[in-house]
Amino acid sequence: MMDYLFSEHAREMMRERNIEESWVSLAMENPDIKEVKEDGSVHYIKAIEEYGRRYLRVVVNPQQRPHRIITLFFDRRIGRLP
Repeated sequence: MMDYLFSEHAREMMRERNIEESWVSLAMENPDIKEVKEDGSVHYIKAIEEYGRRYLRVVVNPQQRPHRIITLFFDRRIGRLP
């Protein structure tokens, strides 16, 4: 299990967007896609069956210990699984 903390912004986004913490854990521990960006952030992307198979994107700052979740959202640019 990965060690991580939520930023206040990430917690607020979870509340506003009805994102369950278990989905966040699933995305980080078993992502469908993992992207390392130029700024050093890591994006974990996972299709969430319970949410209409939409893709959850979790943006993490891995330089902090424990890792800090910066933000998270259902990524409309990716769409849904068929």
